Amino acid sequence: MQTALVIVISYLLGSIPTSNIAARLRGVDLRTVGSGNPGFTNVLRTLGPRVAAPVLIVDVAKGVAAVLFVAGTLGAGSSLGHTGISLAAGLAAVAGHIWPIFARFRGGKGVATACGVFAAMAPLATLAAVVLWLAIVLSTRYVSLGSIAAALFLPWAIWIEAGILGTGRPTALILTAGLVAVAVVLRHLANIKRLVNGTENRFGRNPGQRGER
Repeated sequence: MQTALVIVISYLLGSIPTSNIAARLRGVDLRTVGSGNPGFTNVLRTLGPRVAAPVLIVDVAKGVAAVLFVAGTLGAGSSLGHTGISLAAGLAAVAGHIWPIFARFRGGKGVATACGVFAAMAPLATLAAVVLWLAIVLSTRYVSLGSIAAALFLPWAIWIEAGILGTGRPTALILTAGLVAVAVVLRHLANIKRLVNGTENRFGRNPGQRGER
């Protein structure tokens, strides 16, 4: 019961449609502008950084809160253990962001909320993945490519971090990061096709087709 409560609350937390709320407050329906995707990048492109920055912060905070507050407060004594209940809460928050019950199960691609989850559990590895994301986005202007590369790099970064710190290899955390990476890649399949075809939208240009992060 305790574990189920943590998962449900974390999912509902992740389901808060931050981008949609921010856009609606300004009379904009994200489904009809830009890429049509209810995510941070579309908000940035269509509404600007003043609106997009709080969206990004809240989306990341959803992942942090699920791990540190929901699991940390309600998960004590869970049969999954501290790490297990934290990972379950984090996965539930990411699932809520991708398939939000408050937005007819049509959400973003989970990258920002996943960043918050792993920042709470493996901060150095997550920082390395964020630096990689930023480097790719700045050099190529492809947000999707940066997101995919960072997600695929994160499990290795966690493995490397454990080696540098001399701690035991966090198998469950690495496997969870791998699972999230698979989900991120699957959510970006349309972007991958456009990257291969050379038709993907570059950051800083108005998108001519749908599907950005």
